[in-house]
Amino acid sequence: MPETVPCRSASSTNDQRHDDMSPARLAAVAAAVLLAAALLRVVPGARGQEETEHEEEFSYVPGDEHGPEHWGSIKAEWAACGAGRMQSPIDLSHERVSLVRSLGYLSHSYRPAEASIVNRGHDIMVRFEGDAGSLVINGTAYYLRQLHWHSPTEHTVDGRRYDMELHLVHESAENKAAVIAVLYEIGGHDDALLRQLEPAIRRVADVRDREMRVGVVDPRRARGRASVYYRYVGSLTAPPCTEGVIWTIVKRVRSVSKHQLELLREAVHDDMENNARPLQEANHRDVSMFRPKPNKQY
Repeated sequence: MPETVPCRSASSTNDQRHDDMSPARLAAVAAAVLLAAALLRVVPGARGQEETEHEEEFSYVPGDEHGPEHWGSIKAEWAACGAGRMQSPIDLSHERVSLVRSLGYLSHSYRPAEASIVNRGHDIMVRFEGDAGSLVINGTAYYLRQLHWHSPTEHTVDGRRYDMELHLVHESAENKAAVIAVLYEIGGHDDALLRQLEPAIRRVADVRDREMRVGVVDPRRARGRASVYYRYVGSLTAPPCTEGVIWTIVKRVRSVSKHQLELLREAVHDDMENNARPLQEANHRDVSMFRPKPNKQY
């Protein structure tokens, strides 16, 4: 992982002058501290919208002490994994899906950008360093930050689970998350994005937390046709399981080769058969679907 330069604490300098502070100055400093604490409680933090990158802290193995059923008790900040009422993934059952044409077509505009590839131990992630474009939902822009893969799929459609699920993770200026999920099944065609990334995936294989620059990556290779999609509000599917995430699941299932699917799993060598979180309770949440009017050709 890239080195992080530690920030110098302002309090260390203030302590040197503590004895020289007047009562009025001390009161002003105390007021500033209280205001900052209040702001921290109401302003969402970026870390809450990011999945943990420390694979050794959790696993996908059922029954394991760090397995999915125990995520919520491993750390206090992961409590939502066990106690949350809007968790993901869920089954996209036709019984809870409503057609909502007012959602409109997906408003996204992606572009090639510099990126790095990271072996996070439980998956392979592509992190965009430059402006890779955005997704607009209800007038809010969510910027594409990273993408990663799960196998098999985390979401199911009427109980059916496919072979792989790609997550394109976006973040707004207010640190809110929106994820586009693309489902794949093993077929006769390679996925174009994975074909481009295969040499880099091989180079980071077997080395947890290894990160390397891969040059320009075009996220449009992953988008595919998305004229029909599901939409609901859920959570991150890995700790800290933060809720309030807007999910968009593309209905059209794409093709990935068996070779490419095995490449992703073998690269992390985590001894797990999958890296997909079990289904969560829907808890009466609404799931919307957008589909164009049938009399139009697209």
